[in-house]
Amino acid sequence: MLVGIWFSSGRWPPIDTFITIILVIFLILLILGGVGIYFAVKLGKAAARKARTASTRIASHVNAMGTGEAADVERMRVDLRREVTLTRQAVDSALRQGWSLGELPALVKEVGEHADVLDTQLGLYAQQRRMSGFVDHVTLDRLRDHHAKLATTCARIRADLLDNQVGHAATGISDVHGRAEIELEARRGVPDPLDEIDELYRRTLEHPVNPPKDPA
Repeated sequence: MLVGIWFSSGRWPPIDTFITIILVIFLILLILGGVGIYFAVKLGKAAARKARTASTRIASHVNAMGTGEAADVERMRVDLRREVTLTRQAVDSALRQGWSLGELPALVKEVGEHADVLDTQLGLYAQQRRMSGFVDHVTLDRLRDHHAKLATTCARIRADLLDNQVGHAATGISDVHGRAEIELEARRGVPDPLDEIDELYRRTLEHPVNPPKDPA
């Protein structure tokens, strides 16, 4: 717009002012381009990480369908991921409902971190087992023990959360049931006027009232 005003006035701006304007525009474009490249790189890295994670999990599921010791280890990985995911979902659901969980969310986060480490170790063992005929029973037994402890921990956390929620719901259900019984009993104790009129009419039909005879 400033350039248009100058052109309409018929005067050219000084050369240093014109160069300054060009440099400012170039600097703005450079900053915008840098910001765009920065976010594009971040999005690309995030997408690459998700793609690697997805491909690793798909490979795990495929390998778990096989037979042998390596496939058993892959099934342990799949099972552990499922246990951790279900536990995180249970904790998140309880938090959304306003439950006070204390240190439980932090504990579940720590369990997830240990599960990630164990998942990597199980993956390495399964890979080595597929490529080599050597069987390391000692390491496998330790991996199985760690897997059992983490899976049991996840199951106990979910069971505790569900027990608390069921207990809380049972209190509310019992309260509603009791109040409903009281209300229904009160309604049964109050006769309906329409029912009373109907009963009186029925009795009148069954036992008509004869007018007194006039004495002769």
